[in-house]
Amino acid sequence: MLVLSRQRDETIMIGDEVEITVVDIRGDKVRLGINAPRTIQVHRKEVYEAIQRENAEAANVQLDDINGLDQHIKRKQRPA
Repeated sequence: MLVLSRQRDETIMIGDEVEITVVDIRGDKVRLGINAPRTIQVHRKEVYEAIQRENAEAANVQLDDINGLDQHIKRKQRPA
């Protein structure tokens, strides 16, 4: 891990497009300002990890779930 020391209002660059500025320091909390293109997702790590877990769960669909969905769709498509 690269460790950099910055003071309030100082900035670091990640590549040519991501800019992180130390906005405020209070006690043990640091507020950061992030400028990045909209195509780059920026999340707190705990939010990022929650998204990854939910995506993994969604990708782990069981065959029984698909069969049940298939039967449900077929029932809905039958003429009354």
